[in-house]
Amino acid sequence: MHYISTRGETPAMPFQDAVLTGLAPDGGLLLPETIPDVRGELDSWRGLGFVELAERVMGKFIGDMSAVELRALLERSYARFDDPAIVPIRDLGSLKIMELFHGPTLAFKDVALQFLGTLFEQILTERGLRMNILGATSGDTGSAAIAGVQGRDGIEIFVMYPEGRTSALQELQMTAVPDANVHCLAIDGSFDDCQAIMKSLFNDLPFKAKHGLGAVNSVNWARVLAQVVYYVQAGLALERNGVGPAICVPTGNFGNIFAGYVALKMGAPIDRLILATNDNDILVRFFNTGRYQRGAVHFTLSPSMDIQVASNFERFLFLHLNRDSDALRAFMESFASGEEARLSGGAPLDDRIVATSVDRDTTLRTIAETYRDTGYIVDPHTAVGVAAARRFESDGPVLCLATAHPAKFPESVDQTIGKPVARHPALEALKGATSRKTSLPAEVGAVREFVERHAL
Repeated sequence: MHYISTRGETPAMPFQDAVLTGLAPDGGLLLPETIPDVRGELDSWRGLGFVELAERVMGKFIGDMSAVELRALLERSYARFDDPAIVPIRDLGSLKIMELFHGPTLAFKDVALQFLGTLFEQILTERGLRMNILGATSGDTGSAAIAGVQGRDGIEIFVMYPEGRTSALQELQMTAVPDANVHCLAIDGSFDDCQAIMKSLFNDLPFKAKHGLGAVNSVNWARVLAQVVYYVQAGLALERNGVGPAICVPTGNFGNIFAGYVALKMGAPIDRLILATNDNDILVRFFNTGRYQRGAVHFTLSPSMDIQVASNFERFLFLHLNRDSDALRAFMESFASGEEARLSGGAPLDDRIVATSVDRDTTLRTIAETYRDTGYIVDPHTAVGVAAARRFESDGPVLCLATAHPAKFPESVDQTIGKPVARHPALEALKGATSRKTSLPAEVGAVREFVERHAL
């Protein structure tokens, strides 16, 4: 299996090279040349544990690593999860919940970034290389990326996040890490500013080559690949009488739901995907109208979704446009120059994806009602998903992805429920911890200079 760029101007490369490359040199995102059809193998995959299933699913996309090597890497990657199922499914009656927060930082990003950190270390060691990771986070990616590579030899990590726009605990999960190879950069701006700085530096090819820049954001295909696994597992676990589940995905950067879209393309038993956003509804407007139009960033109770420019949207668009790189570039250039782009045919004709946005009041009401009716506690991001899932009828089961442990957002959860319920020992231990960060303006030059001074 080789990987190509959405922009069509980067030579095809094998999986491990794609992992190290991150963002393609032509500014595009890397995708497999083909998406394998696994419908003939699904029956033999039923009942497999997460690691066993991951070996089967990921193996379809990895041609330069043996099955034995991949299995050992996966076992190391998921050894720190606190539930043997890795991503257990809870039954709330009419709604199922898949908990993706059992990794070391209590967020769904751990599923991908524990794998990516272990993979980075293995490839770099085998090739005798070093890497300086540059990432941007709206909340959970940063801490999960840091947890994946902290203390590893040959790796420095620089994580940008919008200062004052994450929860206090999300920030502490990054800034309280003492390892010398970790650098937390608090940017005076929005997540979109952080992401734009990151892409600018990755597109500076001499700078990228000089410092061996690596990507942990979902522009890195390996992150998407790891997430495909739990969609396949959910479909296999919940399929009834030939009808798979509708899966609701709280999303901002389109990486998580794009993994679900890949699983659909592979033939996983999934009825459809429900895309759920908060007030930052650029993706909802696109799927409902065909117009991709940037708006002001709204800062909400679900900060990991406070995004207007979704980096993984380009991968979906490339597939939707039948892998036409020229049409893709024209669309993205129109968006970059005029803040808006349109599909010529109007809304995308893909009835496997429906989309809706959820406002602040509905989010809070959903947290309260879910606890009142079931005793189950959801964080604000998951509440967005639960509220969205309730808006659509389905012939089969409905599953919502729980993307973060509620203890990461105690202020909004406790206040809404009326008592202190959002707690986790790992987070309680952070309170009062020493914080270590560097505040920088939202300028490419400032971040470039910092990386140059501290890179390996």
